[in-house]
Amino acid sequence: MVRSQAGETLTIGKLAAAAGVGVETVRFYQRNGLLAVPSRRSGIRHYGESELRRLRFIKQAQAASFTLAEIAELLELDAGEDREGARTLAKSRIEASNKKIAELERARDSLKRLARQCGEGSTGPCPILSAFEAKKPRT
Repeated sequence: MVRSQAGETLTIGKLAAAAGVGVETVRFYQRNGLLAVPSRRSGIRHYGESELRRLRFIKQAQAASFTLAEIAELLELDAGEDREGARTLAKSRIEASNKKIAELERARDSLKRLARQCGEGSTGPCPILSAFEAKKPRT
């Protein structure tokens, strides 16, 4: 069990701090079924090592761009040791990430082009500002 220096299991605040998240994040994960709500002992909920590991897993999966629904699925796959299912889910995340990267690269390239066109010595309206101006819809 994860224990504080006094030898007690972790409270929600200490659990959150140990995982690098806020207390409301822990509660959010609990409301969404990603993290169990432990029973109260002496009026206080106590968390152990398994909850801390799970919370860190959720946080790292989010950092890898998995959605909460996908994280829930990964947790289920882990419980059943379904490596193929986890691999399939990861491949779909990779595909989505590649699409997002391509979109970001297109946006970067457009901005580079606009910045060159708006360089020193150019005249007339700034292409950057013109590109973002609202266009009137055709009637």
